[in-house]
Amino acid sequence: MALYWVFAVFVVAGFINVAPEYMYSDYKNPVIVSWNWSFFPIDILFSVLGLFSRFGKSSAYHKQMLSTVSLSLMFCAGLMAISFWLIKGEYDPFWWGINLWLVALSSWVFIGQYHAKNI
Repeated sequence: MALYWVFAVFVVAGFINVAPEYMYSDYKNPVIVSWNWSFFPIDILFSVLGLFSRFGKSSAYHKQMLSTVSLSLMFCAGLMAISFWLIKGEYDPFWWGINLWLVALSSWVFIGQYHAKNI
């Protein structure tokens, strides 16, 4: 997700030009643009916490806690986006795919961690 936001910053700054057919629906609508940017903090937070839980120098307990928070935020970000597009009644396989991947991956990793801990 961090790469998505780096790419988004480059688009906003004008360093990269993206054809309109590859943008999300209503990408020029200020409300939709604000909605999209509202995901920035949660996406960056779950990315940073996930990376730190995996590669940071901390106790196993703290890494587990950071991982749980990261996976929860990842799940919520994906679910919020899917909910929005569902309520709006729009389906784009690319955007749905990315967000369903966030929900599925976070669920799979969390269940795997829980299962491994309780065996």
